[in-house]
Amino acid sequence: MRAREGDLIKTKSNVVFDVKGLVHPPNKVIAFPRFIPSPQGTRQGKDTLYSKVYSLGDRFKYLQENHPDLIVFDPVFGETLCEIPTSQIAEHYQPPEKLASLRTSKNLSALENKALRLATALKEKADIPWSAIGISGSIMAGLTNEKSDIDPLVYGVENCRKAYSALQELLKTADSGFKPYSREELQTLFDFRSKDTQMSFEDFVLVESRKAFQGMFMGTDYFIRFVKDWPETNEQYGDVCYKNSGYAKITANIADDSDSLFTPCTYKLKDVAVVEGPKLTPITEVVSFRGRFCQQATNTEAIEAQGKVEFVTNKKSGREHYRLIIGNKPSDYMVLLH
Repeated sequence: MRAREGDLIKTKSNVVFDVKGLVHPPNKVIAFPRFIPSPQGTRQGKDTLYSKVYSLGDRFKYLQENHPDLIVFDPVFGETLCEIPTSQIAEHYQPPEKLASLRTSKNLSALENKALRLATALKEKADIPWSAIGISGSIMAGLTNEKSDIDPLVYGVENCRKAYSALQELLKTADSGFKPYSREELQTLFDFRSKDTQMSFEDFVLVESRKAFQGMFMGTDYFIRFVKDWPETNEQYGDVCYKNSGYAKITANIADDSDSLFTPCTYKLKDVAVVEGPKLTPITEVVSFRGRFCQQATNTEAIEAQGKVEFVTNKKSGREHYRLIIGNKPSDYMVLLH
């Protein structure tokens, strides 16, 4: 079974998890609970009501209370994760398959119709194949409610770059259906995200207002993830090992932002200074597995970031370095220095 960022899996205990990253242990999938069975839920599954869990803290709390066996310390990633044995997986949802079914369905909901229109507009403007696009999130799981948004994905480096350029154009086109967030809409987004990622509203507006992968489409929120395709990701589980080396705040300049579009996203750094925490060198990159940190900074911009420091050992090349990983704690952040 090959599962990747943007996929969802349902276990035999009827919990729907979202898959994290592209590298997984043998016969297991790293994923976190997203939709949980709940009598008070507002989302109707086939025969179960579901609630949605958002923050990482709430996800771990749910696991500790209901599925503690899925919480494991992973020796390769050097941290405690949720890992689901493939033997416990009942269903594997894949975004391209969902979009393909929307395209042939004669009975779409209003939200599904909107998602299909968004994907069609993006495909045509970017001139990419249907196989490079998918629809994820609550639409894919069949667990939408009146507040649900649209969660498209684009696959493949070249397709992703073309799609992002197309989005920048569509957001400037009056009748495209695409609209950038207003300041008021950014305030709503900030209020929601600040429970999980703390930064000032002005810092938030500075970075979020220029991201084309999020906004409104025909009055509904959208958030698009960009994921490298299988042939473009050659890391196997165990090729690279990660070891927790403390917690730090750094300042740096962005040396290379070419992988900042993708989930997981990477920023190569230069001129790094450790402001707080262990004075480890070289810290050469900032990495996040969370889509909210994509396109956070561009080449030559100066940043301040805070997160966990990891010692990275590449067993194939023998190279070693430190990286800062952000998005695991509410105190993690990355902002522009200005």
